[in-house]
Amino acid sequence: MKVLVIGSGGREHAIVWKLAQSPRINSLFCAPGNAGTAQTAKNVPIEADDVASLLEFAKKEKIDFTVVGPEAPLVKGIVDLFESNGLRIFGPSKSAAQLEGSKVFMKAMLVKSGLPTAEHKVFTDATSAIAHLEAAKFPLVIKADGLAAGKGVLVTADKAEAKTFVSDSLSGKAFGESGQRIIIEQFLDGEEASYIVASDGTNYVSLASAQDHKRVFDGDAGPNTGGMGAYSPAPVVTPELDEKIKKRVIEPLLKTMRDGGAPFVGFLYAGIMVVKGEPYVLEFNVRLGDPEAQPILFRYQGDLLDLLEACSKRDVSKIKLEWKKDSAVCIVLASGGYPGKFDKGFPIDGLGQSIPNTMVFHAGTKLSDGVVVTSGGRVLGVTASAPTIKEAVRLAYQCADGIHFKDVHYRRDIARRAILL
Repeated sequence: MKVLVIGSGGREHAIVWKLAQSPRINSLFCAPGNAGTAQTAKNVPIEADDVASLLEFAKKEKIDFTVVGPEAPLVKGIVDLFESNGLRIFGPSKSAAQLEGSKVFMKAMLVKSGLPTAEHKVFTDATSAIAHLEAAKFPLVIKADGLAAGKGVLVTADKAEAKTFVSDSLSGKAFGESGQRIIIEQFLDGEEASYIVASDGTNYVSLASAQDHKRVFDGDAGPNTGGMGAYSPAPVVTPELDEKIKKRVIEPLLKTMRDGGAPFVGFLYAGIMVVKGEPYVLEFNVRLGDPEAQPILFRYQGDLLDLLEACSKRDVSKIKLEWKKDSAVCIVLASGGYPGKFDKGFPIDGLGQSIPNTMVFHAGTKLSDGVVVTSGGRVLGVTASAPTIKEAVRLAYQCADGIHFKDVHYRRDIARRAILL
């Protein structure tokens, strides 16, 4: 088979790495890819959101199956476009992808489905939003409605900071059109978990649990990012909580989407806040998490192509997922200054290390005259597995500490919650 993976991040490198293990694939492409995907697949110089050019390429190369990694092309309707041209593709339709494309839409689906979530209000003008802030009880969570690369969320107890975020968002200064509607919601105090399922629109299978680290600095300090590290499994997702999430979150949401004429096919990611043992929905994403994909796929023992095809054929109920018992940890190595301004083009040293049970997934990298250099905010995802979470963390940091580029930054406390248990 000829398979195309769309995207250029750590998630897509992990998907390419896992798909390359399938005996059914003889040609693997990645658009646009990065320096890591180039080791396994043929990179194609087409941006992930250039859906027309991707369609043209898939037709020309007679691609048998396409896997969409990031949210942007899904929100733009790439699945509808490919399927209307007779091409097989994995991911949700444009209407279903609005679960991530619009947080206002997502909140409406939560309310319609009766899902547990934080109390919230929607605003389109700064005057009414700031008036709400004056009377509100802090801390609060403020979210830009549209896609903002994981950076359109502010969690704050500072009224002045909240007002600035609201003004910058609604004016278009911070997030363009994505920020011209905002949600202000109650802060939920608990522990987060990433719960991801693969759905065929009716049935679903649950992936291994994971926990992300959103804040840029140790101790969950600093601004939100796309994710600074993750680990799997997440001990907070007990068997009892797993059942609650399935029955109270996943199944009602899938039914609402199906009843509304937009059945969800693809990876459905529920960002869960666990408050006193009860699950509350923070967000839905319509793709694998990044960096959660790295430790999850590192533990997955099956043929990923079989799972993705089963979903696209609306027949995932026959798939039985198997996982390595070992824990896996991913540490994100970021550019100095991320998630704010940062420089690019720095050579990366130490990628040739040989440490057992580790893998360096590339994200913001590219080849420049044969040298791997930085090209993004999140540069690498150093992933390791071991029988215990503590040993997996040790291996991951051993590998991370051997990699160098100018102004490299990474957290030193990934998986600390799991280690303390």
